[in-house]
Amino acid sequence: MTGYRIPFGGRIDRSRPLTFTFDGQSYEGYAGDTLASALVAAGVTVFGRSFKYHRPRGLVATGVEEPNALISLDRGADRVTPNLRAPQISLYEGLVAKSQNRWPSLKHDVAVLNDVFGAFFPAGFYNKTFMWPRSAWEKLYEPVIRNLAGLGESPVARDPDHYDATYAHCEVLVVGGGIAGMEAALEAAAKGGRVFLIDEQDELGGGALADTTLWATVDDLRARLAAADNVTVLTRTTAFGYYHQNFIGASERLTDHVAPFAAKGAREKLWRIRAGEVVLAQGAIERPLVFNGNDVPGVMLSNAARTLALRYGVAVGRRVVVMAAHDSGWRDALALHALGIDIAAIIDMRTVVPGDLADEVRAAGIPIYPGHAVTAVSGRLAVKGVTFAAYGTGKPHKLACDAVLMAGGWTPSVHLWSHAKGSLEWSDAWGAYLPAKAIENCRVVGACAGAWDLGKGEISSALPNAMSVRKQKAFVDFQNDVKARDIHLAVQEGFRSIEHIKRYTTNGMATDQGKTSNLNALQIASNVLGKPVTDIGLTTFRPPYTPQTFGSLMGHHKDALFQPLRKTVIDDWAVAQGAVFENVSQWRRARYFPKAGEGMDAAVGRECQAVRSSVGIFDASTLGKIEVVGPDAAEFLNRMYTNPWKSLQPGRCRYGLLLREDGFIMDDGVSARIAEDRFHLTTTTGGAPRVLSMMEDYLQTEWADLDVWLTSTTEHWAVIALQGPRARDVIAPLVEGIDLSPKAFPHMAVREGTIAGVPTRLFRVSFTGELGFEINVPASEGQKVWDAIFASGKQYGITPYGTEAMHVLRAEKGYIIVGQDTDGTMTPYDMGLDWAVGKKKADFVGKRSLARPDIVAKGRKQFVGLLTEDPYEVLEEGAQIVVHPDEPVPMTMIGHVTSSYRSTTLGRSIALAVLVDGHARMGETVHIPMPEGVIRAKVTGPVFYDSEGSRLND
Repeated sequence: MTGYRIPFGGRIDRSRPLTFTFDGQSYEGYAGDTLASALVAAGVTVFGRSFKYHRPRGLVATGVEEPNALISLDRGADRVTPNLRAPQISLYEGLVAKSQNRWPSLKHDVAVLNDVFGAFFPAGFYNKTFMWPRSAWEKLYEPVIRNLAGLGESPVARDPDHYDATYAHCEVLVVGGGIAGMEAALEAAAKGGRVFLIDEQDELGGGALADTTLWATVDDLRARLAAADNVTVLTRTTAFGYYHQNFIGASERLTDHVAPFAAKGAREKLWRIRAGEVVLAQGAIERPLVFNGNDVPGVMLSNAARTLALRYGVAVGRRVVVMAAHDSGWRDALALHALGIDIAAIIDMRTVVPGDLADEVRAAGIPIYPGHAVTAVSGRLAVKGVTFAAYGTGKPHKLACDAVLMAGGWTPSVHLWSHAKGSLEWSDAWGAYLPAKAIENCRVVGACAGAWDLGKGEISSALPNAMSVRKQKAFVDFQNDVKARDIHLAVQEGFRSIEHIKRYTTNGMATDQGKTSNLNALQIASNVLGKPVTDIGLTTFRPPYTPQTFGSLMGHHKDALFQPLRKTVIDDWAVAQGAVFENVSQWRRARYFPKAGEGMDAAVGRECQAVRSSVGIFDASTLGKIEVVGPDAAEFLNRMYTNPWKSLQPGRCRYGLLLREDGFIMDDGVSARIAEDRFHLTTTTGGAPRVLSMMEDYLQTEWADLDVWLTSTTEHWAVIALQGPRARDVIAPLVEGIDLSPKAFPHMAVREGTIAGVPTRLFRVSFTGELGFEINVPASEGQKVWDAIFASGKQYGITPYGTEAMHVLRAEKGYIIVGQDTDGTMTPYDMGLDWAVGKKKADFVGKRSLARPDIVAKGRKQFVGLLTEDPYEVLEEGAQIVVHPDEPVPMTMIGHVTSSYRSTTLGRSIALAVLVDGHARMGETVHIPMPEGVIRAKVTGPVFYDSEGSRLND
């Protein structure tokens, strides 16, 4: 291929020259060019190397279907984007592009040896060859394969760009900005309502931009759309996915088409559009032909050559051969001939061609060879000539040329239709699948629906000569290096369904999703199997329609917004006190409050000692909170939780244990009955969303007859936990309307009144084993109440403590943390919580599963305590436990450590664990193998401190 710039025509702006580089060499193009058109105009033939064989590859198409010309674009400042299609890269001043998958250069690639030995690398080669020795896969095979095969290199630097995202709603969404799409948008706009029209090109017009006779029509339609105030037009926008209930995901490229120094604002914008009706006007994709040498640079789609010539003013060669099986190839030849491009011949596989078309071509002086086909292409880095013969057999003829254009017919673009679960039906007229029955409120128009007159053609499933398929380098999937003989081999290996053939050969599994290869693979498989195409099946198209950047899909979710950090109203106070924080679920929580010179262990020990001896204050606002209200609230909770709730009196609290349907622990928390029809539930910090979702699911689908309302109140309440022997003394001067005496306000009770003049729900509960209160106040007043309590507690040495001390204190009492001491396979009986299971309850979520044979069988892991023989040795959480330390590897593991701490109160280390038949192992010695040696520990009950619970009731 010896491309050049046609001295006239095209839609480019010749008054605005642009310089750019490709693989370090400088080139020049014009405003309106793509990287592909500018390179072809400069005579570039090789754009990349193939995936497996590293064969030189040139431009095949000028749209999203382009399989070969994958480019890495360097926009400076660590802005490197791999795997962009050259025809979709708009040219700008200073553009820097690099080819991929080659070393040391594009023209001289050492890995081309793969092609020399290609006969040894057929389909399925990897799976059959790299099975032994197994140990060599990770260290030898995989690194070599990854270096030799694949696409561009993934960026390793942090992405400096930012991305926008938005939601939109409309009555009609039209995807595709060709003539059919623009007409559909105008038709919808005339009926009123909001209309969106999106198209992935930088200007509306679609295929009509390659037909000068339609430019006036395009300009008129554009003007009418611009004048319609209820139409939103989004160019440079790709609809990448069609989801349930007419939800469309689209990515708009905002600044990739301008020079980096001139780019301002977001790089891309994610559109999430909900439409009443979707109209798909995505057109059709020209189908290549499969013949020996069809991947030599300079062999490309006929319509692509026409687009380059009429839209960009670029000729693909000086002497061109057209190989056709469809009328459109003849029309393209005439259009190129009119621009002064020498058409050496039209070689058509058909014996009969429409007379008027043949007469027009003959009148232009173009030689015609009906019933013939190209059987070989000469040239390595560029086309030098073709060999052709009568189709099937015949004397070969040679013809010098520098470009070969393929016109194999058209495939309607039905990807988004398939995303939306629309059915497809085979069309003999098109030789392709067309949209049939819709599931969503969707319709198709234009070529996408088979409603555009592209002429007639003939679909051939055989190679165009009698030479053995094994000797031909006839490619079906250009990007994944799948040849026709690979399809034959797949059938020979016993594969009959196209889904299996696809996976064996990788046909259609590249980044282009088989846009140019799927139908040819179907036809070849159909011919080899001797079955109709419809009997072989159809592959499934899945989002995205074309590859999208991760940045676009993430939108605003980056850095601090990647996962929004939730902070309590006490957070600023904790920062001022020098707290060290940790993330718990999405919350930032103070882990400990070190004083000068203190490490974590010293700080945590001091905080624990303060709680045990006087009073500690803890921010528990992150607890999940759900308000359950309604006449049937008690009945609803009775069905959800394991223990009885209908008998709970107003003003009292109860520990609630929530199971999944399989009988395993899901969440827990202390909740209170505020009134006959109102409950205040608490959940674990990270459990509120899933608990609320589960409860809503049951309420709406299983027990819709219950009169109950559920409301998340996690952010409504600030919760201050005051724990220790002096807790009552601290709040007594601040509380009004509540009798704090032990008799009037016992453990596991709730009262309403005021504290520091603020309304409160005051819980008398403890997660430390000490006298404790959880003070619930409106979040807006949380800091005020905290300050008042802290001031009142100074005379008692009040000490703030964090999550680490809270963990130690609760572990000393044997209180579990769901998700740490449980792992999703633990039942109440395993955790020693059988007292929390209502024995007389008729039913609750998970009840039936608790009677399963595997749940009640011996050999289950059960919750226990561990005391190391050396009191100063602290076990590692997650460490495995064995009975016989001398047992050869693999050793029999009987459990693992779930929690482990150094307890200042007890003067030693403590640990919690789950062991096989742990409840029956009390007093046994178990072993914990560690890198430094085996640690011995004694199995005990999980309660290490105040087992009688006397301190709770002070």
